[in-house]
Amino acid sequence: MEESGYFFDEFDNYTYSFYPIEYSQEDLELEEKVHLGAVQWVSLALYGLAFVLGVPGNAIVIWFTGFKWGKTVTTLWFLNLAIADFIFVLFLPLYMSYVAMNFHWPFGTWLCKVNSFIALLNMFASVFFLTVISLDRYIHLIHPVFSQRYRTLKNALFVIGIVWLMAFMVGGPALYFRETLDLNNHTICFNNFHQNDTSVILMRHHVLTWMKFIFGYLLPLLTMIICYSLLVLQVKRRATLTSSKYFWTILAVLLAFVICWTPFHLFSIWELSIHHSNHFHHVLQAGLPLSTGLAFFNSCLNPLLYVLISKKFQVGFRTSVAELLKHTLRDVSWSGTMSEQLKHSEAKNLCLLEMAQ
Repeated sequence: MEESGYFFDEFDNYTYSFYPIEYSQEDLELEEKVHLGAVQWVSLALYGLAFVLGVPGNAIVIWFTGFKWGKTVTTLWFLNLAIADFIFVLFLPLYMSYVAMNFHWPFGTWLCKVNSFIALLNMFASVFFLTVISLDRYIHLIHPVFSQRYRTLKNALFVIGIVWLMAFMVGGPALYFRETLDLNNHTICFNNFHQNDTSVILMRHHVLTWMKFIFGYLLPLLTMIICYSLLVLQVKRRATLTSSKYFWTILAVLLAFVICWTPFHLFSIWELSIHHSNHFHHVLQAGLPLSTGLAFFNSCLNPLLYVLISKKFQVGFRTSVAELLKHTLRDVSWSGTMSEQLKHSEAKNLCLLEMAQ
């Protein structure tokens, strides 16, 4: 049986679908509309929520860590984490438009490449900075002598450069492979791994998928689990109350990472099976957009879990809001006083004018 394939995707993943030639185009279009309707709405809701929460949340973190607080190693980690998440969520409206238009990409090939590259760059920079934060906390608390010697702003900037370079390497292939394709008055943005050679397509798809899984999920997850487990054990020896709060904070961080990223990578790996069989095609078409939406959602959870729950941030936020209100009320009071003075002056001048007449 001959098979014809086309790429149909929503994010970095594509669904490499093989349709038997006896299927009519009308049947396929009807099948896709019925199957993807609910998925599109749920995906749009996730993207919209991530955008609404992620933009102001990360902007607040950038404002405090970049402009209000002094430069320390910790604030540099959180600043770059927030920058990565902020840039990522800013581009969500393009994905929302893509989904809302039934996966039609009207923005051209250049934006197809750049949008996918920036999404991957900042998505995995966020994951890498989460890993660095867990390592930094472990070293700072468990190995204070080593931390005091090597935990400097200069070394932190060097690590930040390495993180962005690694994220660039993960996102770089999108600039090369990402293309647009016109199919029945429908433009899709997809990974064109090769025009004809299926073995090359299979090899490149496997390499990129496993690379993202190992370096963008497995190693970061293992690093966070090991570091935070050792930290919890260390804190438990010091104070029960502190350890309880610390434990629940760490558990929330790990659960958010696992819940948001595990489906994304599992469906990405499962998608590799589509090269050999289209048996799970419908499951993948439903699962990939939803799992991608969960991965998107992690970028709005990061500022809530890592910064907004800290006492330092809460105190700084309340202080800044109080200062803002004080300045605003002072300006309003000053404006009101000036207004009253002007009215009194005008009334006085009017009286003098009437007396002169």
